[in-house]
Amino acid sequence: MNTIYHDFWINIPKQKVFETVATPNGLNNWWTLRCSGKPGLNEKYNLNFTDEYDWYAVISKFKENEEIEFTMTEGMEEWLPTRFGFILSEEEPNVTTVQFYHTNWKEISKEFRVASFCWADLLRQLKQYLEKGIITPFEKRN
Repeated sequence: MNTIYHDFWINIPKQKVFETVATPNGLNNWWTLRCSGKPGLNEKYNLNFTDEYDWYAVISKFKENEEIEFTMTEGMEEWLPTRFGFILSEEEPNVTTVQFYHTNWKEISKEFRVASFCWADLLRQLKQYLEKGIITPFEKRN
């Protein structure tokens, strides 16, 4: 299986980073149009981007303020059953290291490559949102 990896730093405490990658309100500020769900192991999330892209995932790993992983259960065929997650650590006060991964891709396909590019841009928007309060309007996100 194939995996996308991105590591980066955000100048914000890891609790705030976790809240932004683990809660519907947080995800809506940098990724989804409308998201619903509750942070916790085995909880189901609706990841809505448009009527056509109305996806679902289950939280498969959860350690509050440290790690969250989503396993896709409904969505684009190439995304099933991929998993994506965030591992957070704070090596300096108020500086969070984010280790992002999106794994279990069947092949290095066009969709895999597009997803890698889109994740890089979306994670940049996550950083901008947390550090500078910039919210990119949904229609301008990749």
